[in-house]
Amino acid sequence: MLMGEFSHSLDAKGRITLPSELRAELSECFFITKGLDQCLFVYGEKEWEEISQKLRKLPLSKPEARAFLRFFFAGARKVECDKQGRFLIPANLRTYADLKKDVVLTGVMNRAEIWDKDKWEAYNSEVKNTVTDIASELVDLGI
Repeated sequence: MLMGEFSHSLDAKGRITLPSELRAELSECFFITKGLDQCLFVYGEKEWEEISQKLRKLPLSKPEARAFLRFFFAGARKVECDKQGRFLIPANLRTYADLKKDVVLTGVMNRAEIWDKDKWEAYNSEVKNTVTDIASELVDLGI
């Protein structure tokens, strides 16, 4: 299971070090794509295959399904860590997530997320006021 919050910096080439805690779960080769909330989603190979199988079932006759598939897969890349545990975040994905120098990597159960540090802090400021409301809604889901 992926979990934790890690602050890192992009180097001049757009590379970042994958924390060892996340690397242990993702391995040296994984997939990165546009995520929701203007962050990037990172999936290990097994999880990528599972989510791909689920998304294959979306009806292509629905414009929303086609739009989401394009959003999710068009910018996706398979990446590998180098010997130092660094990987390159492709330019199109850095632009999408508005990544500058300082970034935050988070583990979120079945995926990791990569956020621009300022956006992560702003998101957390917004969410902290609604966590109690969100938790009360989870009761309806049996959690």
